[in-house]
Amino acid sequence: MNSNELRAKYLEFFRVNGHTVVPSSPLVPGNDPTLLFTNAGMVQFKDVFTGQDKRPYVRATSSQKCVRAGGKHNDLENVGYTARHHTFFEMLGNFSFGDYFKPDAIRFGWEFVTGKQWLGIDPKRLLVTVYHTDDEAFAIWKKVGVPEQRIIRIGDNKGAKFASDNFWAMGDTGPCGPCTEMFYDHDPDGSKGIYGGPPGSPEEDGDRWIEIWNHVFMQFERAADGTMTHLPAPSVDTGMGLERVAALMQGTNDNYQTDTFKVLVGAVADLAKQKAYASPSQKVIADHIRATSFLIADGVLPSNEGRGYVLRRIMRRALRHGHKLGITDLFFNKLVAPLVGEMGNAFPELVQQQSRIEKAIRAEEDAFATTLDKGMKLLEEAIGKVKNGVIPGDVVFKLYDTYGFPFDLTADIARERSLKLDEAGYESAMEEQRTRARAASSFKGGSSLAYDGVDTVFVGYDSTLHETAKVLALYRDGQPVTELKSGDAGVVVLDHTPFYAESGGQVGDKGLLLVAGSDKGFKVADTQKVKGGVFGHHGTLEAGALKVGDTIRAEVTDSVRRATMRNHSATHLMHKALRDVLGTHVAQKGSLVDEQRTRFDFSHTQAVTAAEIADIEDRVNRAVLANVEVGARVMKYDDAIKSGAMALFGEKYGDEVRVLAMGDFSTELCGGTHVTRTGDIGLFKIVSETGVAAGVRRVEAITGENALAYLRDTESKLKAAGDLVRAGRDDLADKIQLALDRSKTLEKELAALKSKLASSAGGDLASQAREIKGVKVIAAKVDGVDGNELRNLMDQLKDKLKSGIVLLGSATGPKVSLIAGVTSDLIGKVKAGELVSYAASQVGGKGGGKPEMAQAGGTQPEKLPEAIESAYAWLEGKL
Repeated sequence: MNSNELRAKYLEFFRVNGHTVVPSSPLVPGNDPTLLFTNAGMVQFKDVFTGQDKRPYVRATSSQKCVRAGGKHNDLENVGYTARHHTFFEMLGNFSFGDYFKPDAIRFGWEFVTGKQWLGIDPKRLLVTVYHTDDEAFAIWKKVGVPEQRIIRIGDNKGAKFASDNFWAMGDTGPCGPCTEMFYDHDPDGSKGIYGGPPGSPEEDGDRWIEIWNHVFMQFERAADGTMTHLPAPSVDTGMGLERVAALMQGTNDNYQTDTFKVLVGAVADLAKQKAYASPSQKVIADHIRATSFLIADGVLPSNEGRGYVLRRIMRRALRHGHKLGITDLFFNKLVAPLVGEMGNAFPELVQQQSRIEKAIRAEEDAFATTLDKGMKLLEEAIGKVKNGVIPGDVVFKLYDTYGFPFDLTADIARERSLKLDEAGYESAMEEQRTRARAASSFKGGSSLAYDGVDTVFVGYDSTLHETAKVLALYRDGQPVTELKSGDAGVVVLDHTPFYAESGGQVGDKGLLLVAGSDKGFKVADTQKVKGGVFGHHGTLEAGALKVGDTIRAEVTDSVRRATMRNHSATHLMHKALRDVLGTHVAQKGSLVDEQRTRFDFSHTQAVTAAEIADIEDRVNRAVLANVEVGARVMKYDDAIKSGAMALFGEKYGDEVRVLAMGDFSTELCGGTHVTRTGDIGLFKIVSETGVAAGVRRVEAITGENALAYLRDTESKLKAAGDLVRAGRDDLADKIQLALDRSKTLEKELAALKSKLASSAGGDLASQAREIKGVKVIAAKVDGVDGNELRNLMDQLKDKLKSGIVLLGSATGPKVSLIAGVTSDLIGKVKAGELVSYAASQVGGKGGGKPEMAQAGGTQPEKLPEAIESAYAWLEGKL
């Protein structure tokens, strides 16, 4: 059973048992800021379990994509060194929200795992664990047929009460409860020599007994004092690792030997011009392309902080292993295509974003190629000088600080060479850097540059956007310099500035820093906070020279700043309108404000309707027309909160905060720049509303001249559409509807004609049935028939045969469609899924389905006739 079939079978089992199939949520959790990535199937249901959210269903099942490569759940360092650690994996799960509990959960698990029509695993190769006081679960397992000696009680084996492998908790407080786990024996007779004992034994960490499913029973609420009370609606949360189960279903105890990984490892081997599995590095790269691609598809890009930094670590680890394999060209991006081929059907976001993923990976490969070579040379030199088996800490720190080598990447290389790292020396060098950065009285970038530590004075709220200032520090390539020359890219620190540094969702200002007597100078592309209140002006010196101590004229690009202010002020009004229209549960989850538009993410569980959007727009535009004054004052934080001010952007605030008020419409904490009166916004228009994560929506809006340009463009497109159907604005909808109605009529007529042709073809095909070992078989290529018609034709042929096997194939352009059908009396001999999978493999495709009917696709139509004909010989061997 391949991985796709396993996933489909799992979801189908729980669907027929009353569960709603819920798509996987993104890898970036939308409802849990404490998590770096989605690391379990229950994450998207966390608010349901805690009672903060309610779904229209009480039973759910999903195949959740997960990443464990950062934070508390970090498996990165083990990937490539074990058979079951991955950065990315799938968690099959079924969930009950106060509906069924232990009896049904255990019955479902046992039926799916051992049932002949499902996984059909031999019960003798299974044992289960329960929490030592959970007599109820123990009794239920006995009732479903598990012998008492194969039910193991696990106590508090982690040093405290309720601290057990078989007791689960969401946190120190909150929902918790016992769990029961299923284990599979990979070597029941000892013939494979796989080491390990059952759970609870001293040898439990071996590879023989492997956990495949964990059923968590949330039945208690734990208080801060440790008191446990019964939940009024106990719930079920289960997790079954797809990769682990795929391994046992494919006769191996190594996840990397399963179908999906075989394809990816094979692709890596081809790039390295090696045999598959010739090196552990192949497995590392195969794992990491999965995590990389799925993270990028969910909006994470490599960077130097947060989730982006974890992604960069994963990518650079893969690139380093490619280097180790001798791959000198850019290669990692070439693995996206085979991954999409394997998992694209289950996760269409991979297909939709394949090009974007490949581009992002190529960019990171380009950026790391040079530093990898330099870093490896430095490391090899250091390794050559090692005498005591330890790589010095200052070398490890230089690799991190200068070449972007994460600590664990260097540790990975050291482990392969049987070396250790001087971790204490590394931490000491790191702390010295932190100390230098924290020094308030001295900010030194070298002996020739000194900065007195006074924060940059921002004068961009009330004064002109053109100010005279003094250059205090200059940087080129991240290093302090005393001078920038024409063409140099760098960063400029001024004693005071009208440039706003990016913060609170508002982007940094752009503009020019002009040296006296010149109309050219340093072109500022962005303004960022270097640290604390020190502003860094990032850009390029277009002409002349710029030195520390120079007096310059700082000129913010007026049009860009004013457009940004309009959008920022509109964001505050929109937030208030969202809460008024949708409810007070609306809370900001992220924002980006620039001169083009405002993008605002907020908590809400369903799409905002057109009527609600219109209401929000009306409320904001009424506030704009009121033309009230926009004022700011500095207050104590506690006083500001007591006065009703909202913390819009979720920043870290000091004792004193800036409170921005727009009449009676909005009062919020905000350090950004804003219009003087709401009327300056001009016009407000929402241009899009989408979902970005579970329970998180996003609106994008425009103001002022951008809104006017948008309306004019809309009018132009409306007129163009009207010209196509010869209609004016008032009757355009009616004319389009007439055209659609006529199109539907023609489509129905065409479908009826195709159906007649297919029926006629069915009669001809039925007469051409061959007999193989007493079984009637039809295998044929039919032209001009689409997917639905192919299925209808297959049903007709099965009815005509009464007892028999049918395989049909059709090609349209580069696409092949296949369908197989087996009458119920023959599925004990041949399954439709097996037949269609065989045929699909001949035409570059895959597929599957139920024993009676299965469908597949392919990409090699030229091979279809041969694939159809070869089915007879394949069936000869099966019947």
